[in-house]
Amino acid sequence: MTLSTVWSIITRIIDISIVWFMFYYILKNVKNNVKLILIVKGIIVLFFIKVISDLFNLYTVGILLEYCFEWGPIAIIILFQPEIRGFLESIGRTKLLGRHKILTVEERERVVYEIMDAVEYLKKNKIGALMVIERDVSLQEYINPATKVYADLTSPLLGTIFFPNSPLHDGGIIIQGDRITCAGAVFKTSMDPNLNKKLGTRHRAALGIAEESDAVALVVSEETGRLSIAVDHEIHYNLSLDEFRMMLVDELKPKTEVFYDADDESDGEIYE
Repeated sequence: MTLSTVWSIITRIIDISIVWFMFYYILKNVKNNVKLILIVKGIIVLFFIKVISDLFNLYTVGILLEYCFEWGPIAIIILFQPEIRGFLESIGRTKLLGRHKILTVEERERVVYEIMDAVEYLKKNKIGALMVIERDVSLQEYINPATKVYADLTSPLLGTIFFPNSPLHDGGIIIQGDRITCAGAVFKTSMDPNLNKKLGTRHRAALGIAEESDAVALVVSEETGRLSIAVDHEIHYNLSLDEFRMMLVDELKPKTEVFYDADDESDGEIYE
């Protein structure tokens, strides 16, 4: 086997791998987008009708479908421009190098404690809140126009930000690692037609950010004090405090556990 033959095999493997990765990424995003699923279903139906028209020699139907396939892509781009743009933006926002910051076990426990302490207070007093935790997908486009905070995440600070009549009360906060990056952030609301009509703007904004990123959105209802978490394109509504805490802990776990070795803690070495 010559060197050129080996190189040809390697390039073909790379070529096929890239194509499969593209299909996987597209299908993964289509699966989580209601409107894109409808587009795919419509294309499949038209394809089968085309096969049937060719099989039974249905001339008129065949001509109409040929026009559909010829001009259909342009019509799809025009009609579904927001969904296509959102899909391309999600590719651009994805961080190839992983999370903004991987929390240690101690830092993660402190974040959960501070959030839960604030959530219990907000729930008891029926104070509305929206807290978004950034993960692999950057939320910089929402951070830029918001009010910068860059402060350690603490329960008193969360209570102050969401206190009624506060200038930042109606917006959401974005948490990166164990710090509050900004407050008063405004997110795109979900357009999911299956979403409960009784859910307000906070819940729709939480689901909206969960649909276009991998962020975890925490919601406290201002009207009822009920707790919800939006993640992975769906919203978990009316959770108990224990369910809320367990889900938060689970979502904050890194893909690979990080901890400090007791003997080397002074050296600050991190092990995975």
